[in-house]
Amino acid sequence: MVTSRVPAAVAALLDILRAAPSLAEVHIEDGPTAVNLTDRDRIYVGWQPNADAAVAAQQDFASAGARTRDENFAIACYAESRSGDKDMAARRERVYEIVAVVEQAVRATNAEPTAPTLNGTVMWAHVTSGDLYQQQSANGAIAGVDFQVSCFARLN
Repeated sequence: MVTSRVPAAVAALLDILRAAPSLAEVHIEDGPTAVNLTDRDRIYVGWQPNADAAVAAQQDFASAGARTRDENFAIACYAESRSGDKDMAARRERVYEIVAVVEQAVRATNAEPTAPTLNGTVMWAHVTSGDLYQQQSANGAIAGVDFQVSCFARLN
């Protein structure tokens, strides 16, 4: 019996993103990093700036008899693009390109029919919400978008 699909779903999301050809030049982080990084495009899975939780989850009984449970959860993610220059428009455009690739990576295609189930770990998943953050630093322009991968699973 599985008590939560969260660990498997996070692992599957990381696998999907790391295998996406369009994200080959983007560093995929499992949670937060302790290193101050510059001049890189990144996606953090299970972390957002100022977020309280890596994954927010709720469970409830799926039906009378309490034999199955439904689990809804949202995996916190953050995409970021940094550069050594001050061109904020270029960073903003690039970070939204990265989020679009993430969204495409969890959609079903002929080549990846199980992508929206995160390789069978959940019944469905999709990218939801997203706030834009921008800043100029001594290291150049930074643009980031926080978003969630929202999931639904049935626990037997």
